Amino acid sequence: MTFGNLFGRAGRGLTLGAALLATVGLTTVSRPAHALSPGAGVGIGLGAFAAGTMLGAAANPYYNPYYYPYAYYYPPLPAYYPPTPYYQPRSCWDPYYRWYYAC
Repeated sequence: MTFGNLFGRAGRGLTLGAALLATVGLTTVSRPAHALSPGAGVGIGLGAFAAGTMLGAAANPYYNPYYYPYAYYYPPLPAYYPPTPYYQPRSCWDPYYRWYYAC
């Protein structure tokens, strides 16, 4: 199948879909919008804000005063710790064998 054939078939499909959607959209009877009063809109907005706040606060368990996962465990604070110093391995002299060994 060549690209021209593929794009031709896809173009025909898109054209047919757009024509079908336009036909359905133009033949349906539109109904008038049921408008809300400004007070009802404010009430819906405040209710949605309260519900979102409630769900958002419940999502983080650290703000729950009754939530103690492992007694009083708090996550460690980010801090800078200097690198540990490197100590050379110690060696001791063995006079009998006349060689150094780790001690």
